[in-house]
Amino acid sequence: MSTVILLVVVGAIVLWVISAYNRLITLRNRVVNAWKQIDVQLKRRHDLIPNLVEAVKGAMQFERQTMEAVVSARTRAVAATGVAATAKAEGELTQALGRLFVVMEAYPDLKATGNIAQLQGELAGTENVIGAARSHYNDEATLYNTAQALFPTNLVAGLAKATPAELWEIEAAAERAVPKVDLSGGGAGT
Repeated sequence: MSTVILLVVVGAIVLWVISAYNRLITLRNRVVNAWKQIDVQLKRRHDLIPNLVEAVKGAMQFERQTMEAVVSARTRAVAATGVAATAKAEGELTQALGRLFVVMEAYPDLKATGNIAQLQGELAGTENVIGAARSHYNDEATLYNTAQALFPTNLVAGLAKATPAELWEIEAAAERAVPKVDLSGGGAGT
């Protein structure tokens, strides 16, 4: 009788270890998938930027420094690896694009060009998808990190080779800044 009880207890422990191990592997794969979703959108963003730069280059010859900043930031963003480095490079690219869009506002002929308006719209849509993907990634990474840290699953974390996933964090102060909105009829600004 005591042998049966011992076998049941050992069997329950083995089943729990297998379950905890599989849960950690599943959560890790969800984090990887969430990162790949960001990567897909970042590639789309990176592919749209050269088209936008080429479309506005001729009309904005005296804004060469702004254009070069966008191209340089894009190059660094494409080359970035890992969550922290990518977040930093993408933050710099977002700032450079923001400056480009501000400069473009001074050229009404550009805004009237269908191709440029379409590219701006596609880029804005992609930015929204990237923001949602970043949030989803951070949610998945937090679930994974929490599962690793909680007792008793933390006893199995080493067996599953679970390591904490990096969260996507805003590095640039300009991205953290709250936009200022002027509702007095003068428009919006940052």
